[in-house]
Amino acid sequence: MTAPAITSSPAVLPPDMDKIAMGWLHTAKFLTTAPELHHLPALDVPEIAFVGRSNAGKSTCINTLTQQHRLAFASKTPGRTQSINLFSLGKQGITDAVLADLPGYGYAAVPKAAKYRWQQVMANYLQTRRNLTGIVLLCDPRLGLTELDEILLDVVRPRVVEGLKFLVLLTKSDKLNKTEAAKVLSIVRLQAGGGDVKLFSALKRKGVDEVAKHLWHWAHPEGLEAAMPPTAQPALATSQSEAADPQA
Repeated sequence: MTAPAITSSPAVLPPDMDKIAMGWLHTAKFLTTAPELHHLPALDVPEIAFVGRSNAGKSTCINTLTQQHRLAFASKTPGRTQSINLFSLGKQGITDAVLADLPGYGYAAVPKAAKYRWQQVMANYLQTRRNLTGIVLLCDPRLGLTELDEILLDVVRPRVVEGLKFLVLLTKSDKLNKTEAAKVLSIVRLQAGGGDVKLFSALKRKGVDEVAKHLWHWAHPEGLEAAMPPTAQPALATSQSEAADPQA
C-alpha cells in the first residue's frame, strides 16, 4: 500500500532562512483545545497538523521546533491525551498560521470505544478541516510505517492529490546508525509514494532547521516578501535586486 506521490519541495530561500523559520516557530502560543470537532474555531490561516502513533515523539518534536519545553503536553500515560490542541504562530501579535497537535493513536491500553471515537474524530478532521494546509506524520523508524499509519495515509490520500502538503518525520533517528538510517529512509520513501521523508532527532537536533523551513514555506506559499512586515519589504526587495545583479 503506497501513498500518493507528493511534490512539495520548498523554494530556494535566503541563507538566513534558518533563523527566520525558527524565529517564526518560536512565536507559538497555546490557542485552544477541542475534545470534538465542533469545538474547533473556524480559521482562515494555514493549519499544519502533527499526527502519529503514541510514543512516536510528537510532543517532543513540536516542543523542539518551537524551542519551548512544555508547549505540547506529553502525557506520562500514552494515549490519554484525547483532544486536538491548537497553537497560534505569527509575529507582532498577528496570527499567520496554526499548528494542530492531534492525539496519538494505537496505544493498546486505551479502551476500544475511546479508540474508535478518536479514529472517527481524526478522520473527520483530516478529511474536512477547511484550512488544513499540511500534515506531518511522525514515525518511530524502528517500527516503520505501521498498519495504522497506512490507514491514515489512505484517509488523507484524496486531499493530498488535491494539493495538501505531506511530510513523514522519522523521529528518534539518533537511535540508528548510518546504515540503519539509510535503509529505513529508503523503505519509508517507497511506502510514502515518493513523498517527503526526513530523519529527525530532537536529542541531536538533526533535521530541526530543515523541517522548520519546510513548515514556514507551507504557511507562506506567497513567499518571503509578502510575509515580512511592510517596513521590512523595501530592504528585502533591495537585497533581492542586488543578488540578481552581481555588479550592484
